[in-house]
Amino acid sequence: MGHPLGRAFHQKRQGDNIAGNWGRPRYPRSMVPLAPLTPGSPAPPVPGVEENEGPRALFFYKVTCPVCRMAAPKVEAFERGYPGRILGIGQDPEPELAAFSEASGMTFPSLSDLRPFPLSNAYGIRTVPTMFLVDGGLVQATVEAWDRNGLNALSREMADRTGEPFAPISRDGDGLPPFRPG
Repeated sequence: MGHPLGRAFHQKRQGDNIAGNWGRPRYPRSMVPLAPLTPGSPAPPVPGVEENEGPRALFFYKVTCPVCRMAAPKVEAFERGYPGRILGIGQDPEPELAAFSEASGMTFPSLSDLRPFPLSNAYGIRTVPTMFLVDGGLVQATVEAWDRNGLNALSREMADRTGEPFAPISRDGDGLPPFRPG
């Protein structure tokens, strides 16, 4: 028997279109946002990053994101503390990423991850900024949004893995909130 409104209702309820119903967006199953990869998950390959190069921080961001703009200058502390161990993955074209890096003082390299966002999807990005620590082909830590404690813990993990001194990302009194959602 089916629903009294017929097949069209059934298709919308199954998420077969993006038009939505009752004001809520509906996405095809292939577009449903995933949760970010968690510690112990295999780290999807990133162009230019070799698995055997040791630990790497991956900073996913978007230039129009206010929280990314707030976080970027502080995330630069990873590059100063652990040179060559951070890679930005921006959801914007290369020229916009370069302008953002210059304006925010980011000296580490960034890759452009344009629609349909293959790297962001592979890592399950649902908000930016998001940072991962990867080592040995596995995700070791994940921090979503601006999370002072989470980013400092990720930095401490990087220090432990590299033997470098701990480089704090943010401290109380630096003018930034302890947490801000992306």
